[in-house]
Amino acid sequence: MKYGILGLVLTVALFLSPTFAFASPAPSVVIAPRRPFDLSSTSSLNWAGYALAVTPGTVNSAEGSWIVPTVSPSSKATYVALWVGIDGYNDSTVEQTGILAESEQGKVYYYAWYEFYPSSPVYAPSTDAVVPGDVINATVIHLPNGTCETKLTDVTEGWSYNSKATTVSGAEDSDAEWIVERPATANSLTTLANFGTADFGYQYTNVQNTNYATINGQSYAIGQVTTGKNPFAITMVNYNGQVLATPSSLTGSGTSFTVSYGSGSTTTSTGGHGHK
Repeated sequence: MKYGILGLVLTVALFLSPTFAFASPAPSVVIAPRRPFDLSSTSSLNWAGYALAVTPGTVNSAEGSWIVPTVSPSSKATYVALWVGIDGYNDSTVEQTGILAESEQGKVYYYAWYEFYPSSPVYAPSTDAVVPGDVINATVIHLPNGTCETKLTDVTEGWSYNSKATTVSGAEDSDAEWIVERPATANSLTTLANFGTADFGYQYTNVQNTNYATINGQSYAIGQVTTGKNPFAITMVNYNGQVLATPSSLTGSGTSFTVSYGSGSTTTSTGGHGHK
């Protein structure tokens, strides 16, 4: 799997309880395709959440909403990204948009971004402040002309940050995802920030028609896609198989779930550390 490295980019405002401050330049991290712990399981070294894996060329869009979690300050650098996207579960591109939190030297910084991986992420301007507790609504769309665009709205703060329509070479349009991720830096996975609980979907955000994917022109909630082994609930683990973050079951509507920070228990998965 190839990784693109971020350069220094535009900064955004941050929230550090109980006061506001401003973020330093965005960290050089990589928000990238899933790295499976074991090729026979849905345990991943960098993802937790839900994915739908369908026939290539059939995913038209993915939409998700979540509440920005309050990340615990830490002395050493820790990171967490929350996003919605297309591709990356079974292929090497990801078209995605979301937020990134960095905790370092007792301060926490929040950023909004979009990315057409393997190209570098593009960060929102400083006027687009991300604050814990904000409701985020995000959409990734593959257009009929072969380009892709992203739309991210901070419902609470009242701003939107959208990409330009972009051609993504090699995009297969085969997966849709709603993910909490620990990104990588210098080709190594970072330490996952303690984000507590991340809440996704209408039950928590009150955003209508959210956590849906459009497949062959039809809109489906995550839990409505039951072909094959769908939907895939993904648990994040470290290289020893210890659990870092775990998704809950989907609600009755099949749209809402939480991802909880946690470590210490070992999964039942065994085998090599297969990478894409």
